This record gives sequence, C-alpha cells and structure tokens, in this order.
Amino acid sequence: MYTEDSILIGCNDDTCVTLHPKLANRHGIIAGATGTGKTYTLKALAESFSDMGVPVFVADMKGDLAGLSKAGEPNENVSKRVEKYDLQSKGFSYKGYPVEFWDLFGDKGLPIRVTISQMGPILLSKILRLSEAQAGVLNIVFKVADSESLLLIDIKDLKSMINYVTENRERYESEYGAIATKSANTILRSLLTLEEQGGNKFFGEPALELTDFMQCDDNGKGIINVFDSVNLSLAPDLYSTFLLWMLTEMFESMPEVGDLEKPKFVFFFDEAHLLFDDMNPVFQRKIEQIVRLIRSKGIGLYFITQSPTDIPDEILSQLGNRIQHALRAYTPKDQKAVKVAAETFRANPNFDTADEISNLGIGQALVSVLDKEGVPTVVEKVDIIPPQCYSGAIDDSYREQIINISMFKGKYYEMLDRESAYERLLQKVQQAPVQEMEQYNNQDYQSQDNTAYQNQQQIPQTEQKQAGFPLPDVLQQTMDNIDLSKTTKRGRTSQGTAGKSEIERIATNAANTVVREVSRQIVRGIFGQLKRK
Repeated sequence: MYTEDSILIGCNDDTCVTLHPKLANRHGIIAGATGTGKTYTLKALAESFSDMGVPVFVADMKGDLAGLSKAGEPNENVSKRVEKYDLQSKGFSYKGYPVEFWDLFGDKGLPIRVTISQMGPILLSKILRLSEAQAGVLNIVFKVADSESLLLIDIKDLKSMINYVTENRERYESEYGAIATKSANTILRSLLTLEEQGGNKFFGEPALELTDFMQCDDNGKGIINVFDSVNLSLAPDLYSTFLLWMLTEMFESMPEVGDLEKPKFVFFFDEAHLLFDDMNPVFQRKIEQIVRLIRSKGIGLYFITQSPTDIPDEILSQLGNRIQHALRAYTPKDQKAVKVAAETFRANPNFDTADEISNLGIGQALVSVLDKEGVPTVVEKVDIIPPQCYSGAIDDSYREQIINISMFKGKYYEMLDRESAYERLLQKVQQAPVQEMEQYNNQDYQSQDNTAYQNQQQIPQTEQKQAGFPLPDVLQQTMDNIDLSKTTKRGRTSQGTAGKSEIERIATNAANTVVREVSRQIVRGIFGQLKRK
C-alpha cells in the first residue's frame, strides 16, 4: 500500500516496514513455498507502484492476478488485519486498478507478437533446446537472411530460410563454415513442436512495442500489465524465453536516466527459476550484467520463486529488497535452502532467522529492504499488508469488457502478414523454371536465326518464292533445268516404260527435296522473327 510517499509492506506490533520509492529500482525477491502468500504480496506491491504512477508488468501463472482489475471484497482475515494496524487511516480502501490484459496466444488478452528477427538466434536456440552445433547452423541462417535482406518474421519464414540455406550450402560454406543437413533437419523438427505449442500465434506482426507497457491512466495511476501465463505453464521454454527477451530488449532500448525519485517501470517475474534453468553460461553472464546495470535506466526487477537458491548467486546479490515467506524443511535439501535463505538477511538479535522461516504463517514474511542510505535494514517478521483488489480470478465476460476498451486493441488485435523471406524465396522457386526455359529458348532461337541468316546471304534477292523464303542455289538450278512435262514426253518416245519410271523418280525426289528445304526455311524464319520481336 502506497502511503506517506512510501510503500508500506508489512507491520508487527512494534514497527512497520516501508520501502522508499527511490530505492525500489534496486530490485527485489519474493520467495516462499506454495500457498504461503507470495501472490498477495505481489498484488500489494503492484498496487503500490500503480498508486505512485509507476507502470507494472506481472506474469499471471495461476489466473488470480487478473483480480487486480476489480475492487476487493471484505473478508474476515483482511478485516482483522486492517483493523489491527489501523490501515484505513493510512488510506486502505477496496478498489480496482487500471489493467491491460496480454496473452501470447490472444485468448485472454491482447495478443503479444515478436518477429523471429527480434528474438534472434541465441534466444531462439533456447526455446528450441538446440545443441551447440545446431545453434551454429541457426546462426548461419540468420546471417544469410541478413546479408540478402530477407525478413524473418514468422515461423514459415524461418523454415523456408533453413531449406534455402541447406539446398545452397556449397555457396555459403566457404564463408560461414559447414552447414550440416542433419542439424538443419533437427531444427525443422523442433519448429514443428514450437508450432504445436502456439508459436504461430506468437511469432508475427504487428510486433510488440515495449513502450506500450509504460503507460498511465487519466488519473496518473500506472497501468498494471497482466500477462496471462496459465497456458504457458505447458510451454515453459517459450514463457521463460519471452520474459528474457523483454528484459534484454528493454535494457538495449531504454536510455540512461540515473537515479530517479521513483522507477519508470517495474517487472515482476513469477516462477523465476524457469528463467535460469539450462541457461547458456554466456547468456547468463549477459543477464547478470543487465541486472546490475538496468537500474540506471529506471527499471526495477522483482523475482518471485520458492527459494532464493533458484536464483544464481551473482543475480541474487543484486536484489536489495527481500521478502521471504515460509519454507518447509522436510528434507536435507529443504533444510539447506532454509539456511541459505536465512543467510541472505541482515540478522535480527531478537530471533533466529532460520527458525522463523520454517514457522511463518500464511500472510507472514521476513522482510529486509534498503533504507534511504542504501543499506539493508535488519530483518523483521511482519504481517503483509493485504491487497485492496479482488482476491481471486475474474470471469471471462468481465475480462472481455476490459479488453474491448483497451487503447491498444486496434493496434495489436489483427495479425499482419507482409512480404518477407517466405514470399521472396517462393518467388525464386517459381521463377527458376521460367528463367531456365527462357535461357534455353534464347540459345535455340539464336542458333536457328543465325543459320537462316547465313542461308539468306548466299541466295540472290531475285530468287524468292511467294512464301518469302529463299531456296538454295543448287535446288533452284535443278528446278530451272528440269521441265517435267517435256522430260516425260521425251522419255515415253525414246526410252519407253523404263525411261519414264526413272525420270519420274528423279523429278519426284527433287520435288520432295524442295518441299523439305522450304519447310526448314519457313521454320527458321519464324524462329528468327520471334527472336527479333
């Protein structure tokens, strides 16, 4: 709850723990076993940031964070806590908050889309769980697409590009290295799995602009962006990679602002362990660097998980504001986790931190935050301030009403499909046979045209027939010297029947030769005319 220019986190009989807005971008962690109150704590913090005019992003893994959009209802437990700590005098009242609903699949919120190019080969390799060799082939595909100005927008673009590079690998291997067909086929199979998980809805346009998350309503309250992740629990790689993409994209695109009086934007990463499972060491070092530096861009990061051991030590050391709900130590591994969690706090001489972690009740937590000097406060056991919004999930009709009045519905609701790598490569495939035929015909026409031209140069212009095509000299002379009627008559008189047959045979052969040659000349002339046209 935001009151007296600070965020009220929890109270006990002796004191209240508050977080100064200027230190809120020093990041934080909310940890605890399932059912111990982490979601209530997250809601209360999100409300506080909204009240102070800071936009928020929350991942809704169970569907109950959608209740931030609706005013809460009194219940016995909340009423007792409100009365015990006199929260009404501090400004507590049941109310809803300005919310935008988002969903990768577009079912329970505005669709979120990212292009394949925006995601990049490193994060895409994480989604597809590629080996180092397979990731190398994918990286080559991206480089070829970039060098040939082929846009990779959706999955069909990437599949077409993989096939294109594989079929033309001899052309690219001298520059980029070996392109294994087996690795390319594995990537294609992994893309089929991604499509089954809803990748066709996620990869596309219009692509998300992260600045659209950083909005306030007309009353100056920060918009709470609720990212529905219920279905994404079945696709943890897609969920975690999208959140990591948001983090890296935000870091690379936002300007430096230094230390502000309050954050510009706050991320809450639920199920944070999914972000770091099987993470490439190189990429993990990049995330560690981002966590250290992104606060100078006015962005606060809060990780929600069961145990602090789920977070890499280098990142955990950067989380200055800590809220630890109960952990149950049933096994040696659990006992170790409790010990690690206790060691992350500045000890309180009034109690044993490890013992308290195992005995906290629902809605209770151990809390340590940075004071105004940036020093961690002594850990306190407190009752968490209850949220003012609705405690459970909302019905679909109420959700739909909020989606329909969204300022971004016209921008993101309909998917676009502009010309990209798929269409460009398809055009190449369709044009290839036509180009080959044209090349073949050009060579054939040129050969026949040259033959006709050479024949024409050898024949006088006066020796033309009605068809307009010249006859060869030898044939023309034969036709001039043979008078079929005279020869036949003379043959009948002097030579009889035998002479007649021989003369007719010679005349017939000469006539057939003329007809064949005329036909050839006509065909060559036609080809020549077509070529010249």
